[in-house]
Amino acid sequence: MDNTIFIRIGDSSVISLQRLIAIVDANSAPIRRMIQEARDRGTLIDTTYGKKTEAVLIMDSDHIILSSRDINQLNKTIDEAIKNKEEE
Repeated sequence: MDNTIFIRIGDSSVISLQRLIAIVDANSAPIRRMIQEARDRGTLIDTTYGKKTEAVLIMDSDHIILSSRDINQLNKTIDEAIKNKEEE
């Protein structure tokens, strides 16, 4: 059976949990610089659909993903996905 777990990070957007390194708050200056650097490199993925960026997901592929879901929502989604996978 496939061990890949996908989680919803926004409207119609999902990622592979295994590729996720960190979820951080979007409001700190270092993270805003990281977002700009990713934009300049072409590795920024914006899944906010025009909504306010609440969380930034750092992936193992060097991509930075912007999400309109806050960290608590994402953590809850991750916990539920892991629980569901364990029940399979």
